[in-house]
Amino acid sequence: MSMAVRKKRLTPSDITALKGERPIVSLTAYTTPIARLLDPHCDLLLVGDSLGMVLYGLPNTVGVTMEMMIAHGQAVMRGVEKACVTVDMPFGSYQESKEQAFRNAARLMQETGADSVKLEGGEEMAETVHFLTTRGVPVMGHVGLMPQQVNTSGGYRSLGRSEAEADKIRRDALAIGQSGAFSMIVEGTIEPLAREISTASPIPTIGIGASPACDGQVLVVDDMLGVFTDFKPRFVKHFASLAPQISKAAEDYAAEVKARTFPGQEHTFQIKKQPL
Repeated sequence: MSMAVRKKRLTPSDITALKGERPIVSLTAYTTPIARLLDPHCDLLLVGDSLGMVLYGLPNTVGVTMEMMIAHGQAVMRGVEKACVTVDMPFGSYQESKEQAFRNAARLMQETGADSVKLEGGEEMAETVHFLTTRGVPVMGHVGLMPQQVNTSGGYRSLGRSEAEADKIRRDALAIGQSGAFSMIVEGTIEPLAREISTASPIPTIGIGASPACDGQVLVVDDMLGVFTDFKPRFVKHFASLAPQISKAAEDYAAEVKARTFPGQEHTFQIKKQPL
């Protein structure tokens, strides 16, 4: 009698090993149904704190809590069989100290079952990343534009245009590359600089608004699906246009409810006739 073999999910080490082999495919995911749909096609699913804006309508990621990240991390893990899953550490959960970062990273991994955590920061966070990785917590870094620092960095904009900015991003990428992180996001960074960083980095770089030369790419899934239509950043490509389809479906539904054509008899439960 043969037993079904459970598919092995990709690990952070597997993601690191893809550098130089082939591009890494990554998307954000926040719910079980979407995770199930994305999982067969992605190497890495990121439960991003972007859920604050995408799902909760917050103006930025600063208001996202540990409880929100845990709930959505658990939801995504229920839908995954293949991809490596990384959960963002929210603002305020790791900046205070290395010990605080470890407690919250351990909680995220224990309560969600995710494979790793992601935190933002370069030189100033490299020691924390090293502290976590040497204690069994796989970490994805995040350099360039850091959404959690939007209130002090001058808003959402591409970085690296001045030599001072470019030098800071270089130092950040170098520090995270040497910290023990298994990969790092490079966000909102001018293309030549992102290309330079990717070439020099010993770990995979995953770009968003960066360079085709990055070792992988990530997009917010709702951006990729064309759910948002009021604002489209330069780095986003709509691989579908779901917003008008969703709106049209709601319009058709409303019309049928008002006309009493839905539900029809085929959508109702009837009394079964008893056999004679």
